[in-house]
Parts: sequence; structure tokens; C-alpha cells
Amino acid sequence: MSRPTAGRRALAVSLAIAAAIVALDQGTKQWALSTLDDRIIDVVWTLRFNLAFNSGMAFGRGQGWGPVIGVVATIVVVGLLVSLRNENSRLSTVAIGLIVGGALGNILDRLFRGDGLLHGSVVDFIDFQWFPIFNVADIAINVGGGLMILGFVLGSRRSSDPQESSESNASSESNDGVGA
Repeated sequence: MSRPTAGRRALAVSLAIAAAIVALDQGTKQWALSTLDDRIIDVVWTLRFNLAFNSGMAFGRGQGWGPVIGVVATIVVVGLLVSLRNENSRLSTVAIGLIVGGALGNILDRLFRGDGLLHGSVVDFIDFQWFPIFNVADIAINVGGGLMILGFVLGSRRSSDPQESSESNASSESNDGVGA
């Protein structure tokens, strides 16, 4: 597959994953808003659904920084999507889709769940009681970040493997038309 075609395919896959994450995230947040307004639901062990709003950064820190966080998150989303032009790793393509979907889910909250542009609060509702309350978007961002790190580690191991490197060089030399 040619590089531009692979880049378009990676973009399409990442955008499809991102769209699914945004839909799931916004759907669960809407459920939380309508169901948890006046109650807490105990699920199992320490897991419960408990409605909370976060106008700051991760773990409720940096209250009032919502607009800055929204702008930075938007820049990161655009950067990740642009990086897909050169992406050939399925793992990274999935990771970027998860991160973009999660970031967009939380950006939408900041855009539309407040009194002004980017002054909204992120809806959180998954509560283990011993960890900060979070949402589906946060899960997607963290899983995507973990997959991206894993992809980087695996990719760097492959590029530093002398046997694979020599096999790859031999393969490219035999396919370059030299001596044919």
C-alpha cells in the first residue's frame, strides 16, 4: 500500500474509533446526568456511580484552567491527526483514535456544559472511592496513551534488533532493482 493510501486508511480508522468513543462517552455522561442527579449507585465492591463535575485539570486540580486545557487539548488532537499521515503501525493508529476520541469527549463538555465558551465542566461519574472520579473519555485517553507507549517501545526494540535490521536491509536491497 502506498504511503498516502496508508495514511488515509490510518486516519479513517482513527476517526472511526474516535467517533465511537465520543458517542459512548457522551451517551454515558447523558445517562449519568439524568440518573445520578440525586443519588449514588453502588455497583460492586468499591465501584459506584457518583455524579461529579470537573472544571479543572486531571484529578480536579487547577480549577479555572478549563479554557486553557480546552485549547491545549484541541492542539494535541490536531497534532495527533496530522501525525497519522506518516503512521504505519496499527497499534499507534488505534492509540491515536482512543486519545482523540477521549480528548474530544472532554472538550465537548468544556464547550457545551458551562456558561461560556470552554468554561464548562467535564462530567465524571465512575467512582472507586479510593481514586479520583473519572469517565469513559478518561479511560480512552489512558488506554490510548498506554498503547502509544507500548507501540513506541516495541518499535524501538525492532529498530535496534540487529538481525531484523540486517534482514530488512537485505530485503530492501533485493527489491530495489539493482542487479536485475
